[in-house]
Amino acid sequence: MTTSYDQRSLADDVQTGADAHSAHTQSAHTTRPASRQTDHGQHPHARRDENVEARGFALYVGFDEVSAAASGVSLQQLVAALKETAEALVPDIKTHATLAIAPRGAGGRDVDVVRLALRDPAAQRARQQERQTQRRGVVIDFSRQRVLVDGQEVALTYKEFHLLGHLVEHEGETVHRNDLLADLWDEEAEGVPNERTIDVHVRRLRAKLGDYQEIVRTVRGIGYRFDRHADVAVKAD
Repeated sequence: MTTSYDQRSLADDVQTGADAHSAHTQSAHTTRPASRQTDHGQHPHARRDENVEARGFALYVGFDEVSAAASGVSLQQLVAALKETAEALVPDIKTHATLAIAPRGAGGRDVDVVRLALRDPAAQRARQQERQTQRRGVVIDFSRQRVLVDGQEVALTYKEFHLLGHLVEHEGETVHRNDLLADLWDEEAEGVPNERTIDVHVRRLRAKLGDYQEIVRTVRGIGYRFDRHADVAVKAD
């Protein structure tokens, strides 16, 4: 499946503590007076092409609501603080804030989600190039907590991803079912699982890997193992 992202406008006059997910968010368009000039009449970052001019900039901030709350702020408070700083430097500046929305649990770095949601050309080109170069095979991306099969992201559950990740981290080793149970299951929170539990999760994981399901090998009577394969790429950062 392909993960899609969206965007939602935040009110230009941000109210502290306002609901970022309200169905009736307001929008304010960005306008800005002519670029400031230096004492020599040239913009400090003027381009050689005289047919274009800089009219502003976009600052992508990757910060989810849970992390904001843990830091004692809200996204609205953060936006308000950035606006206040901009207005202190340029009193007549006009701004427009947009909230990036992604499916819950989609994974990936927050800033990448924001760039894709707001259709940043560079981020879109990078994703397209990634899909073209990764059209065949499996990519296990630990940094973004995702798995791609032939260029398409597959919807692994939390347990399935960490089961695969645990086997990858022990590449070339046979991991006993009991070790997988001990490392991946919390008996106090989830009850006491058994070896059958591991087998069920492995079967579901393999089904989602499609033509590459054999990268998770069964070692009869013991457990499972992952061996590096030419069709498998592992990204750690």
